[in-house]
Amino acid sequence: MNKVFRIGTRDSQLAVWQATLVQQQLAANNISTELVYIKSEGDLDLITPLYEIGVQGIFTKTLDAALLSKRIDIAVHSMKDVPTQLAAGIAQAAVLERASYKDILVFKNNKDFLNDFNSQAVIATSSIRRQAQWLHRYKNHTIENLRGNVNTRLRKVAENNWNGAIFAAAGLERINVRPANSVDLDWMLPAPSQGAIMVVCREEDNEVKEFCGSLNHEATALCTKIEKDFLRALMGGCSTPISALAVIENDTVYFRGNIFSLDGKQKVEVEKKVNKNNAGETGFEAAEELLSNGGRQISESIRNAKK
Repeated sequence: MNKVFRIGTRDSQLAVWQATLVQQQLAANNISTELVYIKSEGDLDLITPLYEIGVQGIFTKTLDAALLSKRIDIAVHSMKDVPTQLAAGIAQAAVLERASYKDILVFKNNKDFLNDFNSQAVIATSSIRRQAQWLHRYKNHTIENLRGNVNTRLRKVAENNWNGAIFAAAGLERINVRPANSVDLDWMLPAPSQGAIMVVCREEDNEVKEFCGSLNHEATALCTKIEKDFLRALMGGCSTPISALAVIENDTVYFRGNIFSLDGKQKVEVEKKVNKNNAGETGFEAAEELLSNGGRQISESIRNAKK
């Protein structure tokens, strides 16, 4: 009888969709699995803004604990929720091919206010990164906190008198709930590794590493590594307005990254272009360049504000 490997997942619709995708891909390789549903701290507290909770890995550490205690063999995460440094004893087994990395705005009545940078509107998000970028562009807008899984947040948008709310495109598109009244925010730089799915296992579990390795998408793995390295070098997390995007075109990696002050008024950005075969340190190099060009002052002001 074949061994059945246990895949740990949060129990939200999106998390289960992602875990089921991994399950299906493993099944194609004749690997038998079952899903194990686990609630995270981030799912239990839907009131406190993420930037106030300030805990790296709030959506992942419960699954990490289940892995280390051998309740599960594999955990599936939205990669942007994964801390830049994995917990001791946890290893990356695969990064799946990325979906859309974009942020989108789900608007209520119309989107006319987007064309007027002096307009007044109320926009909902729990992301300090989205908030800072939004206020940099729309100085007269007000930001409201919005927590919960994708379906909960969409319901809250319908129930409140906000002008709109910001979501990750991949989250809504994966479970087919992206509303018609939404628009891509092409100007907004995403969270590092947004749109990617990471599979992790125990460090010593070579069997799982081997069969999950077949799911790994090399281009996505490289781009998300660069973005995570950038974030790690800047010592950022959910409570820091840092954005990064790496894309590969014709064997060239194009990287963009930025950091904002918490109020969105200050911004420092960096761009790099490098051959993909020499791109291993690009995230760290870009971070150092950004820090040297004014990013260090913003980073220090954010750290001081949290004390």
